[in-house]
Amino acid sequence: QVQFVESGGGLVPAGGSLRLSCAASGRTFSNQAIGWYRQAPGKQRELVAATSSGGSIDYVDSVKGRFTIFRDNAKNMVYLQMNGLKPEDTAVYYCNAGIQILRNGGIIGALASWGQGTQVTVSS
Repeated sequence: QVQFVESGGGLVPAGGSLRLSCAASGRTFSNQAIGWYRQAPGKQRELVAATSSGGSIDYVDSVKGRFTIFRDNAKNMVYLQMNGLKPEDTAVYYCNAGIQILRNGGIIGALASWGQGTQVTVSS
């Protein structure tokens, strides 16, 4: 059974940086689309960044120019480099993968259910 494990979150001041990591056990996701999502208190989970198996990348407008998603297929890892963090980026961040990740955040052929996520807190 595939499981995702997210790490790298923490408490940072506004303007700071973090790099989140996502590891998958049980299956390689080198031929899958991968997405980073976040869920803030009282809000629905939203797609933040996604990369297809072919390498195309998309970001939600609020993080464009600040966040970078990249993958290391040899290590079966995907990362989210977050720079210029803002208090509104505070959320639990999750990763997931599947055949396709839709712009609305839906996942076609999702590999697994959601992991525990990693908490990102940005202080003002």
